[in-house]
Amino acid sequence: MSLLELKGITRSYKNGQIQVNALNGIDLKIEDGDFVSIMGPSGSGKSTLLNIIGCLDLPTSGTYMIRDKHVEKLRDGQLADIRNQFIGFVFQRFHLLPNLSALENVELPLIYQGILGKKRKKIAKEALEAVGLGDRMNHLPSQLSGGEQQRVAIARAISSNPSLILADEPTGALDSRTSETIMNIFQKLNRELKITIVQVTHERKIALYGHKIYHLLDGNIEKVEILDKSTVKSV
Repeated sequence: MSLLELKGITRSYKNGQIQVNALNGIDLKIEDGDFVSIMGPSGSGKSTLLNIIGCLDLPTSGTYMIRDKHVEKLRDGQLADIRNQFIGFVFQRFHLLPNLSALENVELPLIYQGILGKKRKKIAKEALEAVGLGDRMNHLPSQLSGGEQQRVAIARAISSNPSLILADEPTGALDSRTSETIMNIFQKLNRELKITIVQVTHERKIALYGHKIYHLLDGNIEKVEILDKSTVKSV
């Protein structure tokens, strides 16, 4: 079943007097349980595409459907509901609040969803345990390594039980060994919890953790590379 489908997606904007066409008629279908990587050089439209998939931006033209719902027709409040209930976000720079513990950082989106005290803490603790941080949940971000901070960000992303995780260069600020740890966590979430994952990366070795690679160039999908699921493994 298609989780999301984009047809003829364009995105253009003004840069001074110049019109920039960031996306030029993108067609993209992602199924439940997919693990998709989006690759391309700087300026190819990767982040723009991820922002549209994540309902952080709307296309200039084209249609975008999530579970047969037309996203491009939704109002701001409805888009926020989709982001809060359907999508988990993981960014390159973690975006943790420095004065909150790991547990409190994971609790934040649950507060916005109106989940109360004991239940909220239970969900946050389980999410941290799922990424191997059960013994670090009371630490501040400054007391955690870069890899641990990214694991907190992943725990925050999965705390609301999303169908989809969007990751923007999730290993970009990490060394190779820590990157492997993070990608193994993503694989586990995809395989065991059946969470669909879409990541933007410029590193091929990171892209190879998924099932499929979309190669972008100048706002177009240049090619799609299908990886054999039976042989996809940590690299």
